[in-house]
Formats: sequence, C-alpha cells, structure tokens
Amino acid sequence: MKFGDWPTRAARFATILWAAILLALAPQAAHAQAATEAPVAAETVDAGAAADVTADAAGETDAADAAGGYEPLGPEWIKGQPTPGALDVQEQYSPIGKTATGLHVGLLWVMGVISLIVLALLIWVIVHYRRGANPTPSKTTHNTTIEVVWTLVPVLILVAIAIPSISLLTKQYESPPEDAVTIKVIGYQWYWGYAYPDNGGFEVISNMMPEDEARAKGFPAQLEVDNRMVVPVDTPLRIQTTAADVIHAFAVPSLWFKIDAVPGRLNERLLTIEEPGIYYGQCSELCGARHGYMPIAIEALPRDQWEAWVRTQPGGTVGGDEPDAAAAAGDAAATLEAGEAADAEAADPAAATN
Repeated sequence: MKFGDWPTRAARFATILWAAILLALAPQAAHAQAATEAPVAAETVDAGAAADVTADAAGETDAADAAGGYEPLGPEWIKGQPTPGALDVQEQYSPIGKTATGLHVGLLWVMGVISLIVLALLIWVIVHYRRGANPTPSKTTHNTTIEVVWTLVPVLILVAIAIPSISLLTKQYESPPEDAVTIKVIGYQWYWGYAYPDNGGFEVISNMMPEDEARAKGFPAQLEVDNRMVVPVDTPLRIQTTAADVIHAFAVPSLWFKIDAVPGRLNERLLTIEEPGIYYGQCSELCGARHGYMPIAIEALPRDQWEAWVRTQPGGTVGGDEPDAAAAAGDAAATLEAGEAADAEAADPAAATN
C-alpha cells in the first residue's frame, strides 16, 4: 500500500458508506410518506361520508318537520254531531248550510202562522155557528170576496217561498271553481275511501273505530273512524262521489251536505267548511247488512296543517312540491358526485394531481 493513494481510497469508502446508509433509510422514508398521506386520504373520505350523512340527516329533518306539522284533532274539536233529545237541525258550519238554515227557520214561522190562523178560524166557526148561537143557519152559497182571498193569499205565500228555495237549489249545485281541492269519495260495503287526485292520487281507507276504543279516547261511539277525511278550511272543495258495489249516500248534516254515491257514475258538488273541527255523518242510503256501521268523519284543518298532513301520506304532494323535490334530488346528486370524487382522489392522489 502506498501512502500517496490514501485520499482516493478514503473518498471511495465514504461514498460506499453513504450509499449503504441511504439504502437502509429508504424503506423508513417511504413508510413515513405513506403514513403522512394516509391521514389526508382518510380526512378526504371522512369529508365525503360526512357530506352524505349530513344530506341524509337534512332529509330526515325535513321529513320530521313535515310530519310534525300535523297532529290529529282531539275530541274537544268536535262540532258536528247528533245531540240526544235535540229538536232542531244541527248547527251549520258551511255557507250553504247557514243559508238553508235561515230558509228552514223562515218556513217554520210561515207554517206556524198559517196553522194559528186556520186554528183561529176553526174556533170562530165552531163558536159562532153552533146550533145554540145560530138556530137559523145561513143559506149563503157564494161569496166572491172570500174566494178571491183564499185563492190569492196561498199563491202569494207559495211565491214568497219559491224565490229563496230556487236560490238555495242553485247554490247547492253551483260548480266548484278551478282552484278547488278535489276529493273523490268512494263508497264500499261497508266503509269509505277518500282519494286526493290533485295531491298525488293517494287514497285513505276509513273504517268505523271499535266502540270501546272510541269511548276510551273520548270520541262518540259508532261515529269515530280510524282514518278521517282531512280537508282544508275556507277552501272550495270539489267532492266527487262514486261507489264500488251498491248505492251509498255521503251525508254530513252539520255541513248541509248529502250526495249519492252510485256505481259507474261520478257525482260532484261544492263544499266549503268555515271553521276547523271534526264533523260527523253517516251513509244515508240502505246499502246492506252493515249500512249503519259506515260513519263519516271529516277533519277540517287550517291550510298549512292540511298541507303538512298531505305530505305525510304515501306519495302526497302539494302544489309547488315538485320543483323543490327536483332541486333536492339535484343537490343529492351533486353531493354524491363530490363524495365519489373525494374517494377517487384518496385512492389515487397522483392521478388526481395529474
């Protein structure tokens, strides 16, 4: 060995030693880099998953809010039902019912006055023309004045009755406006079905509630049902009736409403309810063995609560819901795409960078 070559040999040894050190440390550096990138990818995936969870939670919250906007009315809201021992018609809660009640009361007064006049005339004739007071009977055979009076007075009375009667009939069969809410009432043996073609086409089946259950809840037995016909107040309703088997009649006395439900035929009438509440009725056409056990229960709600009830029904929609649903679907699709992009970036960060 020559001492003049030792600097060259030292340089070569140092180079080899440095290369060995780098080779030994390379796996640890790669592991450290993977460990550094893993939290980033995990955070990205977690962000996508969190976005999905947030979207699901938002949807559930909206559904809960929609369902929470409706709560069935309790027995304290009952307004239209039969009263034991009552002599008059039920109190009316529709415009047509109030008009008809006024005519009904007016006719009662007319009949009462006529009955009193006839009774007074009978008493006067009995007393004045009895044998003791009038031993020689009158031989009068003709009196023009009396004949004119007893002909003209009944004619005037009938004309006075006919004018408001014709007006009432006209109002009862007035066509519903275009913006009326359509409800299709279907009579079955022996229950009712209520379809809402303007609000998604869903149908509610209504059966009489068991008597013990109705009494326990504070409702009248044989009148309360498991699912009521829910409608908005102060809103024109287009009530269409038909039947699936035999003729039924949809009648609610406190709303002055009655219309036949005939198989193969669609009858229609306008109904407007003025106050929130529960209104009971019954089938008024003999339809079979259980005719007396198919009651009608109408629940009238403010418009916003009724719309909330509609949204709780399967497929139930209210005007304007479709655009909102489309927007929600678009947002959900965008969220899903963002989550998929985040997942792809986490799986291949180099490709995402390129």
